[in-house]
Amino acid sequence: MVMAVASGDLLGEKASAMRASLERSQTITDDVVSILGSFDHRLSALETAMRPTQIRTHSIRKAHENIDRTLKTAEAILVHFDQYYQAEAKIIKGPHEDVKSYLEAIDQLRRNIRFFNNKKGFKNDDGIAIRANNLIAEAISKLEEEFERLLSSYSKPVEPERLFSSLPNTMRPSSASPGHDDDSSSKNHSSYIHSEPHKNNADTVVYTPPVLIPPRILPLLNNLTEQMVQAGHQQQLLKIYRDTRSKVLEESLQKLGVEKLNKDDVQKLQWEVLEAKIGNWIHFMRIAVKLLFAAERKVCDQIFEGFDSLSDQCFAEVTTNSISMLLSFGEAIAKSKRSPEKLFVLLDMYEILQEIHSEIEILFKGRACSKIREAVLGLTKQLARTAQETFGDFEEAVEKDATKTAVTDGTVHPLTSYVINYVKFLFDYRSTLNQLFQGIEGESDSSQLASVTMRILQALQTNLDGKSKQYRDPALTHLFLMNNIHYIVRSVRRSEAKDLMGDDWIQRHRKIVQQHANQYKRNAWAKILQSLSIQGLISSSGGGSTAGGDGGSSGASRAVVKERFKAFNTMFEELHQKQSQWTVPDTELRESLILAVAEVLLPAYRSFVKRFGPLVENVKSSQRYIKYSAEDLERILGEFFEGKNMNDSKR
Repeated sequence: MVMAVASGDLLGEKASAMRASLERSQTITDDVVSILGSFDHRLSALETAMRPTQIRTHSIRKAHENIDRTLKTAEAILVHFDQYYQAEAKIIKGPHEDVKSYLEAIDQLRRNIRFFNNKKGFKNDDGIAIRANNLIAEAISKLEEEFERLLSSYSKPVEPERLFSSLPNTMRPSSASPGHDDDSSSKNHSSYIHSEPHKNNADTVVYTPPVLIPPRILPLLNNLTEQMVQAGHQQQLLKIYRDTRSKVLEESLQKLGVEKLNKDDVQKLQWEVLEAKIGNWIHFMRIAVKLLFAAERKVCDQIFEGFDSLSDQCFAEVTTNSISMLLSFGEAIAKSKRSPEKLFVLLDMYEILQEIHSEIEILFKGRACSKIREAVLGLTKQLARTAQETFGDFEEAVEKDATKTAVTDGTVHPLTSYVINYVKFLFDYRSTLNQLFQGIEGESDSSQLASVTMRILQALQTNLDGKSKQYRDPALTHLFLMNNIHYIVRSVRRSEAKDLMGDDWIQRHRKIVQQHANQYKRNAWAKILQSLSIQGLISSSGGGSTAGGDGGSSGASRAVVKERFKAFNTMFEELHQKQSQWTVPDTELRESLILAVAEVLLPAYRSFVKRFGPLVENVKSSQRYIKYSAEDLERILGEFFEGKNMNDSKR
């Protein structure tokens, strides 16, 4: 019990102590709060006192910032003014000494103008802006002059020798240049044109266009172009470029030998001169397109790099007159009076236009060049039409040829050799003709060419049949037809036409040759062979002046036998005299014809002499009757168809 009371007293003491401690803490807290409240009041008063100072300090800082910005702006403006005056000095000085620095000055001036235009304090109508724009206009004007000066200074006509050296080796003229109208060289050149290796090896032929303007100048001209285009001076630029380069290009062609001829000019020219000019024109077209125009396009593209439409327009205007000068001659030929000899040059001209077609499409690209492309295509089509019409004219002319050229010896007629050579040349243009003959439905290109060739040869045979009727001697008629048709067949067999015409055609016409050979033998030798027959020699009664005891000639009249021998001798001598003047130009045909005659004549003569010779052998002047041995006849037959003249025959 006593323990419990003691514990309670102890707890009471502790509680009293804690209460006293808490009361002291509260007093301290109240004192701190009172002190802090006093600080807050003082701080508020201090802040109120400091606010005007803070405001002044902030204003000063802002003012300093504005001053810094203003100074920087002023400095930038002064820099641009300085740059402007520097640019002005360079522009006033002109571009002649340092074009690059001049162009940089213009760019700087444009930057200055943009700078001032973006500043609120500077307007477009302010003096500085007006002065700057006027200075730009003056600068561009001087640029035009510099562009024209540079372009003119480095634009010179290209000498023919430079162009020839740019051609592949196989196409360079060996002696006379194509611009000369020397007949002999021109004819060689004309044939050279068609046999050039480019036709078969186009991929391996390399053309090297000449350098028209030094490469170091082109970037400078391009920079000038950019400035002028930026200033909106495209038309002035176009005019300067066109006037300068077109004149130089035309002079290059004129130096080469190109001349502008119309239809009337062409009609006045002799064929040899015209043929030479056509050969030259073909060469000129190749040089112009593959070298001159290619080089001009390269220059144009580099100067106007970045301005494709302007480049196309400039190129079109620079080349228009030159193209017109070249095409005018082609158009004059296409429109001139047609004649067979013109067919091949028409095909040559057509071929060169086909050859350069891809280059024309590449070089003369774009809308601005469309009229030039159309003009070249138009001439190509016109030449094709004229060639087709000329081909038809030739076929008709062959059939209706009425030349009175005398072929007295029955040899190959000039018309035949002309037509055959014509056909041979046609096959040199086989691929070209196939293009011209396209459009016939249901036929291949080869069958079209075969059909046309057959029609020409049939027209020739029809004409030869008419010419053969001029001969009074039927034997010579058939000899003439035999010679000419044999020449046709042999020529076809030895040419590219063989595969096209076919074996059936060749065999059919060889039979015709043989038929005429047989008709010749029948007409020429039937009568003389009749004199060697026994008809009319053997008398059934067996009386009169006969060779008694000779069974081989029993019943034959000596007088009749004499007349037979005399008749044979006379006829053979007449045949020899006449037919030794006739001609079979083909050696093999001549020998086979003589052999065919000998195979008929000699056995008949030997048999007649053997049977009836004894009747006249013992007669006075027997050599008057048996003048020839079989060997003599064979030797004399060897002189037939040699084309001897009459005096030779008499000798």
